[in-house]
Amino acid sequence: MKCANITKTAAPALAAVALGVSLAAPSAAFAAVNSKPLPCHASMSNSSPADYTTTTVRVKTNASAKVTTVAHYRTLNREHHGRANAAGRAGIPYYISGATPGYQVVVDVSVKWPHRSGSCETSFTPHA
Repeated sequence: MKCANITKTAAPALAAVALGVSLAAPSAAFAAVNSKPLPCHASMSNSSPADYTTTTVRVKTNASAKVTTVAHYRTLNREHHGRANAAGRAGIPYYISGATPGYQVVVDVSVKWPHRSGSCETSFTPHA
């Protein structure tokens, strides 16, 4: 029987071929799925907050994703962090104190989980 001469190292490869499984590196389809940006959707609980109130950045992404927000005020930037819950939602509060009334504050949002990332933005305009 000629099959008796198969070496121990060749046997797994033959078994993989028989089962239609590749022993090569992950497929391009797998790599494409992992390089797809993480979903990121952001909105404000109040897009026109008064001074000395709190508005919340609402983020929708994947469950347990790390969330970073950066609010770009006229004179400074404020960075806050959070994590999405099991439903993929996170709320990052910003207390408005002394912000320039009428100046649109853009909030950059980035999400990461675990080897993918995504980004989106929202904004609010404080009033007196």
